[in-house]
Amino acid sequence: MLALFRITAIRKTVLCLSAAAMLWGESHPEAAAAAGRSLSAVSDEAASGKENISANRKELYDQMSAATGIAWFRFAAIDQYERTIAKKKSSAEVQTKPRLTGISIPAPVWCGPLNPDQGDQAQESISFFGGFGKDGSGDGLADPENDADVLYSMARHLMKYGDSSSDFNIGVWEYYHNGRATQRIAQFAKLYEHFGRLDLSGSAFPLPVGKIYSYRSTWGTGRSWGGARIHEGTDLFTPHGMTVRSTCFGIVETKGWNRYGGWRIGIRDIENRYHYYAHLAGFEKSLSRGDIVAPGQTIGWVGSSGYGKPGTQGKFPPHLHYGIYRDRGITEWAFDPYPLLKQWENQEYRALKKKK
Repeated sequence: MLALFRITAIRKTVLCLSAAAMLWGESHPEAAAAAGRSLSAVSDEAASGKENISANRKELYDQMSAATGIAWFRFAAIDQYERTIAKKKSSAEVQTKPRLTGISIPAPVWCGPLNPDQGDQAQESISFFGGFGKDGSGDGLADPENDADVLYSMARHLMKYGDSSSDFNIGVWEYYHNGRATQRIAQFAKLYEHFGRLDLSGSAFPLPVGKIYSYRSTWGTGRSWGGARIHEGTDLFTPHGMTVRSTCFGIVETKGWNRYGGWRIGIRDIENRYHYYAHLAGFEKSLSRGDIVAPGQTIGWVGSSGYGKPGTQGKFPPHLHYGIYRDRGITEWAFDPYPLLKQWENQEYRALKKKK
């Protein structure tokens, strides 16, 4: 799988001209030059740190979208997926001028697997050996460290399959050959398109603050029903029927019965984290798989379902089991949500005090 080859070092970005220069250059020289200057300005601002990196990244997507016809949120979705599965970089790998995008294409894919020069940047020889790389900046080189070249190369790949969302999914599959990657990128694209912005970082406590509830760190404690296993989450005890809220901007990935978690719902956020809400008494009726939710939105109600066949209730006191799982591309693993719960709770209490 191509995703296994991802190289995640941050590298120097040089953006001379936009991909529009290549597409429009002969018949629209003035438009090409203007697009080139605009994209170069985005790069310069990012390198100097004068503008918010998110705004610069969005402008880069918009420029490439205008040049290729690929919607900005599709570039954003691929970029975000690559960022969420990237390994942490060592201090030696971090350079003074980081790239705007996180998309990293391995040398055998960029240059061609049989290319004797795995550092090749000549578009003609890269094409001869069936490589992925294209010159999107108009500088005559196909540079895997250049954001314009990387995005343009990705766009040229996607353009072979069509313009619809299903065509986009096929193009993503043909690049990654990974069903999980295809699903995640489709989810991210849907979120970006729906909200129309890159910043989807808001959060909320899963229960209404100020109501009756109690919780403590229960991560890692032993559990016996269904076999020996550890507790991968935090239990929030509260009366039956208490409102359960989405903690994030996200998309409903699972909804229904689980013999351990009872009536449960799972929501995927833009950081590739899966938020798991279990032992519910019921769901918000209007919600279905694939629906988009926002922080604080009602998704269900606290109950005591689970530990048996569908409909099993009352084997333990009513509570919400809340867990978070992070997807790293190949594996998905749980981490302790307790610190985040305390952070979100405190944020909401502070916000309530300000309103008073």
